[in-house]
Amino acid sequence: MLTINHPASPSLLRSGLALLAAAMIVGGLRSPAAAQVFEPETFTLDNGLQVVVVENSRAPIVTHMLWYKVGSADEPRGQSGIAHFLEHLMFKGTETLAPGEFSDIIARNGGRENAFTSLDYTAYFQTVASDRLELMMRHEADRMQNLVLSDEVVLPERDVVLEERNSRTDNEPSSQLWEMLRASLYLHHPYGTPVIGWQQEIEALDTDDALAFYDRWYAPNNAVLVISGDVTVEDVRPLAERYYGAVPRKPVPDRIRVQEPAQWAGRRVELASPRVGQPSVSVAYLAPSFRTARLAGMPERPYALQVLGEVLGGSTGRLYRSLVIEQALAAGAGNSYDGTSLDGTHYTFWASPRPGVEVEAVEAALKAEIEAVLDEGITAEEVEAAKTRLTAQAIYARDSVGSAPRIIGAALTTGSTLEDLEDWPNRIAAVTSDQVTEALRALIDPTRSVTGVLRSEPTT
Repeated sequence: MLTINHPASPSLLRSGLALLAAAMIVGGLRSPAAAQVFEPETFTLDNGLQVVVVENSRAPIVTHMLWYKVGSADEPRGQSGIAHFLEHLMFKGTETLAPGEFSDIIARNGGRENAFTSLDYTAYFQTVASDRLELMMRHEADRMQNLVLSDEVVLPERDVVLEERNSRTDNEPSSQLWEMLRASLYLHHPYGTPVIGWQQEIEALDTDDALAFYDRWYAPNNAVLVISGDVTVEDVRPLAERYYGAVPRKPVPDRIRVQEPAQWAGRRVELASPRVGQPSVSVAYLAPSFRTARLAGMPERPYALQVLGEVLGGSTGRLYRSLVIEQALAAGAGNSYDGTSLDGTHYTFWASPRPGVEVEAVEAALKAEIEAVLDEGITAEEVEAAKTRLTAQAIYARDSVGSAPRIIGAALTTGSTLEDLEDWPNRIAAVTSDQVTEALRALIDPTRSVTGVLRSEPTT
């Protein structure tokens, strides 16, 4: 299983929204007024399950992806990691399937599968030949309501999760630093807790905890099914009604989370280790998501931040051009923003020094470049060029049957709609240089930021 956790190293910080922005902007190749992206069709079953179908006949395959509107930020206090732990346990069998049997069926039919947990959602997917879709729907609907767990399968899997945490975080300095940076950035909100969980709380999770979380959140009326590929809505509807429609709806709690208090001072976290091969500096600022920006009456802000990310980031952006090419201080530099969060999110700038350059010099240059952009503003030419680059990067995004389910599922589980997705090119086209500059000015608030420094420590 794959856990989606927020990037732990500067080289990955740009990836959070790359697929989303790329695929969504495909529609920008059309005239703005008529812009569409995936042209999905949707219907809702009587039990509340929303089904979305995207036709893509480029190959005789289909991706079947089931999203649950629950993630690590919805976990009970003291049970961090339970959402991700349950993701693992969903492969342990049902009343009719032995542990691992669903995976064996997928493999025998030439398919591939995976699952992932994030802060706001958990998803399970299979990519198979189109004529195997019914088989996937039958077994995925089965484990939506008939999961069977016992200590014999739960406790060994808990050890697997602990080892996953050990290898991905505890033995990886960049992941350790990012974990501390997030915990410092979110003072009260559960986004400060790692998706995989804190070690001592993972160690305490048991079978009853997993079943209670499953019973509380896993229901058709708390899920979205997205199917993309060589299939039509006429093919999908009777199968969805037959298999998923037989799963009864049940009460699901509202997703009520604590909110961030006012922040009065910026924070700084540093980590030095002989295992660090590439030092770095990151500066993360609290930022609005698509949903929270709408609630705050500034729905255009996330789109301006996306354009800002392209102006500043990438091999043609200001940060790379200044720090890597002109000043020759950094080996890499960029920024990252992901607006697909149910609650507020963050925007991160980062840079890694060249060999022989102190990390403090790169940090000073990074912050000076941000200040220079604030002083100069973003030009209309930069904004238009950024839109052109984004469009060029995205031209083939619709070719993959896996893109649409990931983008649509993430959006629908974090407060956006299909209309929002389809209208994205129009909204990005409407962004002005003044809006981008204002978005940067509103973002750069030192009291709502954390600077993270990763440095190499010589062995003794």
